[in-house]
Amino acid sequence: MDIEKNKQPMKMLKPFGPSVLKLTIPDKTLVSLNKYVDEIINDEVKMKKLDHGSDLAGNVNQEFFLETEFMKEIKWAEFLASACKEWVKHEQNKQLKSFQITKSWIVRQFKHEYNPIHWHSGDISGVGYLKVPNSFGKTYQENKQNNNGKLVLVHGSRSLFSESSYIIKPKVGDLYMFPSYLMHSVYPFYDTDEERRSISFNAKIDEDSSTF
Repeated sequence: MDIEKNKQPMKMLKPFGPSVLKLTIPDKTLVSLNKYVDEIINDEVKMKKLDHGSDLAGNVNQEFFLETEFMKEIKWAEFLASACKEWVKHEQNKQLKSFQITKSWIVRQFKHEYNPIHWHSGDISGVGYLKVPNSFGKTYQENKQNNNGKLVLVHGSRSLFSESSYIIKPKVGDLYMFPSYLMHSVYPFYDTDEERRSISFNAKIDEDSSTF
């Protein structure tokens, strides 16, 4: 799937040291992913086979792998590789030589659950949003910033003219790509029984392109 042919909007973000790439999951891919997830969670045998929760950092309801055949069917790797190619060209003026997904998985998060601060393997990681609650609930103190259900990316420590964190409010269809070493966490949320559903991935790229 070619980003340019599909005219998917992309925005290069650089809130601190490494840059972060923001793009949009195509509507067709978004529908296919949600349909796939709904089918998996209703198939007890397959759900057990694909379960990935024990190997991930999240303290959440359910985390499971995407099957290789399904990823090929929706051209998931091609879509991500096309975006990464533009990212590498913009950041380093280099041509991406290889892009290989090592794993991709679904995270189903519900109220009170969270993902502690952690980082990933590989060179490039990312998260996209498939479902988001209408509300993540209120803060206990109304004058405090409400980070319920948000993703926070962390790099280094706060210094003059440089923030150490970048907070992202989930929106259905948004996808963010970032270097795998970048620490990140997801805050818990409250006051709703709705699901916060996301897709994540890790990927390896060629050595010449991996100095983000």
